[in-house]
Amino acid sequence: MAIEAKEIEDLIRAQFPTASITITDLAGDGNHYAAEVIDESFRGKNRVQQQRAVYAALKTQMEGSNGQLHALALTTKAPETTD
Repeated sequence: MAIEAKEIEDLIRAQFPTASITITDLAGDGNHYAAEVIDESFRGKNRVQQQRAVYAALKTQMEGSNGQLHALALTTKAPETTD
């Protein structure tokens, strides 16, 4: 069972309402995606902490063999500052 890119974005957005989120279907099969999430809440956190927070938002869709989302290449970061 496939999942739509919009569904992934909605799940992430629920946790990170002001984030910049880009979802890409890597294989065209609705199972393998890449996501880039840029959010201020990531500032001061290491990459593992950032990615755990995003995966927690997607947990219900990634759990076990019944999860709709089978592969996600995840990039996270805080927004760049302009000084």
